[in-house]
Amino acid sequence: MIDGVKIIKSYLKNLGSQPGVYRMIDDKENVLYVGKAKNLSNRVKNYTNLKGLSHRIAKMVSLTRSMEFVTTHTEVEALLLEANLIKRYKPPYNILLRDDKSFPYILIDTTHKSPQVLKHRGAKKREGHYFGPFASVGAVNASLNILQKAFSLRTCSDSIFNSRSRPCLLYQIKRCSAPCVDKISGQDYNALVDEAHDFLSGKSDAIKNRFTKKMEKASKDQNYELAAVYRDRLKSLAAVQSRQDATDGKLNEADVIAAYKQGGQTCVQVFFYRGGQNWGNKAYFPRHDKDQHVDEILPAFISQFYENKLPPKKIFINNTIKQKALLEEALGIRADRKVHITMPQRGSNLLLVEMVEKNAREALERKVAETSSQAKLLAGVAKLFDLEALPERIEVYDNSHISGTSALGAMIVSGPEGFDKKSYRKFNIKSENISAGDDFAMMREVLSRRFKRQLKEDPDRSAPTWPDLLLIDGGKGQLSSVMEVLEDLGISDIPVVAIAKGPDRNAGREDFYLPGKAPFKLAPNDPVLYFLQRLRDESHRFVIGSHRNKRTQKIHKSILDDLTGVGATRKKALLLHFGSAKAVEGAAISDLQKVNGISKALATQIYDYFHP
Repeated sequence: MIDGVKIIKSYLKNLGSQPGVYRMIDDKENVLYVGKAKNLSNRVKNYTNLKGLSHRIAKMVSLTRSMEFVTTHTEVEALLLEANLIKRYKPPYNILLRDDKSFPYILIDTTHKSPQVLKHRGAKKREGHYFGPFASVGAVNASLNILQKAFSLRTCSDSIFNSRSRPCLLYQIKRCSAPCVDKISGQDYNALVDEAHDFLSGKSDAIKNRFTKKMEKASKDQNYELAAVYRDRLKSLAAVQSRQDATDGKLNEADVIAAYKQGGQTCVQVFFYRGGQNWGNKAYFPRHDKDQHVDEILPAFISQFYENKLPPKKIFINNTIKQKALLEEALGIRADRKVHITMPQRGSNLLLVEMVEKNAREALERKVAETSSQAKLLAGVAKLFDLEALPERIEVYDNSHISGTSALGAMIVSGPEGFDKKSYRKFNIKSENISAGDDFAMMREVLSRRFKRQLKEDPDRSAPTWPDLLLIDGGKGQLSSVMEVLEDLGISDIPVVAIAKGPDRNAGREDFYLPGKAPFKLAPNDPVLYFLQRLRDESHRFVIGSHRNKRTQKIHKSILDDLTGVGATRKKALLLHFGSAKAVEGAAISDLQKVNGISKALATQIYDYFHP
């Protein structure tokens, strides 16, 4: 404790009063905490008075062996940098937003004369109009479904669009207007694109009025087929209006964020509203100390949540927060416009916030119930396999191949909070000495690579990425292979269990193999058996899905892909000229030169590649 205080005091001598960010670091160079300050000297000085610190912060001070500082011009800049560093280092003493993946968007791609509407996730590099964020892919799919029904926009890729000679099934079921084969004029199609743009921008009432007038006119002109088209479009738009909760479609651009804390855990629910439409919601469970309150958890969450996404104009919250004005200014800098954080006191916005808070409470109650159930199952596993304590990390391994080809190994991870999908790993089998279908050799390679890397990254074995139990899909042979690997690496204290399906591969009659013990079965109705089956089945799902993706990539790989100097444009030109990759392989140098973009030198290079 005293050492940590002395170390912190040593930095005060040269520390100024400017704003900035500080990092507290332990003896293994791990970042313990990232903090911001309006006055660095005053803020850091607070850590030297042990009497005024909580037990948690006092422990952090005792672990501190060095500090790093970054000065900024303003406190707002410090807040922005703090959020960035927290997400980068994930310090154990900070409130931490976990599982913050990028959100999907809807993109109207305008690079083609007949714009395409599609899902998009990641950097916004393509030209077009982006609408979002949506809380999930499911929310995007629901909106795309409405766009197809109401506006008949194409969703196919440009390559499929350009190769069509007749309308696809989507045209037959009235989900696409088939601009690919000129079933609609370019002008009329672009009018549909404009209407879809307006709809996603929140102008659904104007579009409904427009559709209503067109339907009435078509009916008056006795063009009942066209009138039916507009009737169906109006039905699709009405479906959107029925999903608007308490907003009545009046909330144009806002996120509603509500936090609910109970029993030392917090759930933060985020609802997305854009263009008067509910674009889904997502629950988060940030990591924090049990003694921290919502007024400090919520601003930390908001700061990190918008670190990699554009904040809306309005953010409604259910609790007062610390330094609200500072947070608004920081978010305004990210958005390049004003951002207002408001805690509604009356009206429809208050009802909406209360509804989101109710969702947060119910999600937390479900999470607590699931965690409690998980703890009981882990206790059963610990008792069954004679473990010293409840396993915090269970790793499950499985392999997949087809007649020895495209061999792949996989690892899934489970713990007190269920499956830890961000820790899942795939292993492409690299060894050329493994004979086709040799599961034992594949398992040896996977486990060898996994633990050689683990020993290299953490030789002291202090990181939480060391497993408390290894569960291997297989029988005695697979178990022996794993034990050989661990013994060669000098690892002797990790329990290993192999689980093999019984006669006729019937679930419920599994045999369990442990080193030095006879195999045994569990009662068919044992909850621990169901739990272990679920772990094994999840490893099956992951490895088979990964293997399927690998096969698909291999199937779609062209023999032209490995040609040096032949990019996508030249490859396309070669395929259009010769009709197939096989024909390119058999072409003469003179024929290759006739292709646009293929010089004599490149034609010779291509010919030599296929005729070494």
